[in-house]
Amino acid sequence: MGSEAGIVRKPRFLGLHGFRTSGAILKTQIETKWPKSVLEKIDIVYPDAPFPAQGKSDVEGIFDPPYYEWFQFNKEFTTYTNFDECLAYIEDIIIKQGPFDGLLGFSQGAILSGGLPGLQAKGMALTKVPQIKNLIIIGGAKFKNETVAENAYSSPIHCPSLHFLGENDFLKPYGLELLESCVDPVVIHHPKGHTIPRFDESGLEMMLSFLKRVEKDILSEQEKDLCYKEEENAVEA
Repeated sequence: MGSEAGIVRKPRFLGLHGFRTSGAILKTQIETKWPKSVLEKIDIVYPDAPFPAQGKSDVEGIFDPPYYEWFQFNKEFTTYTNFDECLAYIEDIIIKQGPFDGLLGFSQGAILSGGLPGLQAKGMALTKVPQIKNLIIIGGAKFKNETVAENAYSSPIHCPSLHFLGENDFLKPYGLELLESCVDPVVIHHPKGHTIPRFDESGLEMMLSFLKRVEKDILSEQEKDLCYKEEENAVEA
């Protein structure tokens, strides 16, 4: 039992990219900024959002198109379009490509990631897939749509969460608001703006510690599954 259960698979996260970017862009942003010591300890799946960009992308001239968006919103960020379709699309990805040990999101993807555990707990999203276990939030914020926010944050977010807060990120005040809804947040501060940051020594230590914690939970689950199988085999014998 020890040897079989002791081989821990890597934590596997679903990566949700920013507004009017793409899965390939998020992959490039992460793999060029994060060191090997982090990348070798996590598997990230990078899907494209369901809707082609309906306007100019902020990354034009930096990253190649095509660009995608998860859902649309008005200037005040209070009215959403295609939001239910977005939730169904993410659920379909989890069904087809999961299971995942958590969500990793940047910008619009981080807003989605931070709100999905509460929506799932309320039965408003991801009802056909396992409970979200962990969050990595980079440049996140809360939903501003009143109905969505009410459902997403009416109860505290209990799953472990790691948050990147940029000193010069225009979303930082809203990222701090999201922290208030989290029971168990770990916060990595960085001096940059709204971007995927590099790690300083302290941030790297916190990131590796967070992934180690996820690994520990995976090992615990593997051992439980193995015990269950051994019990089943014993009964059959």
